[in-house]
Amino acid sequence: MVSSKPSGFYEQRSFPSIKILILILLNSILHKANSGCSNSVSNSLVPFLSHEILSSLQTLPLDGHFSLRDNEDAAKDFGNIHHFPPLAVLYPKTVSDISLTIKHVFEMGFAAQLKIAARGHGHSLQGQAQVHGGLVINMESLQGPEMKVHNGELPYVDVSGGELWINILHETLKLGLAPKSWTDYLHLTVGGTLSNAGISGQAFKHGPQINNIFQLEVITGKGEVVTCSGNRNADLFYGVLGGLGQFGIITRARISLEPAPKMVKWIRVLYSEFSTFTRDQEYLVSLNNTFDYIEGFVIINRTGILNNWRSSFDPKNQLQASQFSSDGKTFYCLEMAKYFNPGEAEAMNQSVAYLLSKLSYIPSTLFLSEVSYVEFLDRVHVSEKKLRAQGLWEVPHPWLNLLIPRSEIHNFAEEVFGNILKDTNNGPILIYPVNQTRWNSKTSLITPEEDIFYLVAFLSLALPNSTGADSLEHILAQNKRVIDFYTGAKMRVKQYLPHYSTQEEWQVHFGSRWETFVERKRAYDPLALLAPGHKIFQKAVSSSC
Repeated sequence: MVSSKPSGFYEQRSFPSIKILILILLNSILHKANSGCSNSVSNSLVPFLSHEILSSLQTLPLDGHFSLRDNEDAAKDFGNIHHFPPLAVLYPKTVSDISLTIKHVFEMGFAAQLKIAARGHGHSLQGQAQVHGGLVINMESLQGPEMKVHNGELPYVDVSGGELWINILHETLKLGLAPKSWTDYLHLTVGGTLSNAGISGQAFKHGPQINNIFQLEVITGKGEVVTCSGNRNADLFYGVLGGLGQFGIITRARISLEPAPKMVKWIRVLYSEFSTFTRDQEYLVSLNNTFDYIEGFVIINRTGILNNWRSSFDPKNQLQASQFSSDGKTFYCLEMAKYFNPGEAEAMNQSVAYLLSKLSYIPSTLFLSEVSYVEFLDRVHVSEKKLRAQGLWEVPHPWLNLLIPRSEIHNFAEEVFGNILKDTNNGPILIYPVNQTRWNSKTSLITPEEDIFYLVAFLSLALPNSTGADSLEHILAQNKRVIDFYTGAKMRVKQYLPHYSTQEEWQVHFGSRWETFVERKRAYDPLALLAPGHKIFQKAVSSSC
């Protein structure tokens, strides 16, 4: 349902100045005369109009504020590849701040030319949360109702779209509850992960984070505030989940919870054969009584693998582990976790022993650890601190994330791990299967159409000023080789956190669901104001001009 207008909306709202209206009208007449029908503003007028529009935005009765300078942070992201400075940054305090701003730009029509990007914790990879010469909305400054945890038969928590998942974890744990599905890194905003999917090692059991949402509050590209769920404004609800920010900005979410454990048994083992590794992974995700978390990663030509694990894990057999050699080889690590509470340790250990007895890993590589639930879920933050200390966090991250059908994963691995990446890699390579049946096909997320598909994530980092194998140029060329291979082989691979340069490529990505995506854009953001960094819609999608 669309919320009512803020009190005094029509009385307080500042309309565009006469000067802007004349310029817009003049521009429209000139373009219709010269090109038949156009909704673009003359290039010579864009800078002037943008600043005039910004001046009018500053007259809006907001609780937050606009920043016109020192906006360098809004011109970069975790990917650290693209840097697009905005004209201004909005630091909203209320949902109304965002709604009024977007509505103001929308009502100016085609001539506004001011694109809008919502920015959470800035963890996008290819400039998706940036907008050159446009308006960035800093979602972390949004102040709303406090986080509310609701107990009951179907427990949930209501949170702001700008809230970090790590904060949600700590708050829900106070009542012995926690969300069911996570990302590997928790210092991300709710709105950011839900606009993509939110995937980690629990996804085989619970689906991604977007499958565990009861309700959303969304501000559309028209400035409308809409509450939506699977039963109420369902088209917008499913469109926004995994919708790459194209249909609206998530300002609030109701997230499903479950009883939280206190402890985690954390396990790693190695395989030398890819076929054995994937067979065991697929066996584990097929069981009802299995681990609570299952991931894996590829280790290429690394020395001292097991020694590196000793800081967090203990070997099952100290002597065998000390005799293991990994030099010059490719191995596949299966990583598993079983949740438990202190009084359940014996039953948990029996269950783990039984599951491990069914697997065919290299016996000398069994390493185990027991850590708190929080320590396990926030494990990547430990790595972040180490990388920051080494000056290796704010560097380019040319990541490539792929979803690959089970029927094609072996051909993919043979070429990519056997030829393209046979000598080295520049960061972790994650690989693990998920069950399609746990994923809701109504959302905007695009996945391969097979019961089992794999997430394969190349999480590379590039060293500044390098010209070798760890340079940005080399890694991007390597990524292109991977893409060219699966494209040339006509594999049914889909990108996760997708990045394309043309609308034609996006049409291929969405396939038969492209028209639905376009119709939703037309319905909820017809002027294509939102999330321009994805390069999906470069101009308005109205039916006529």
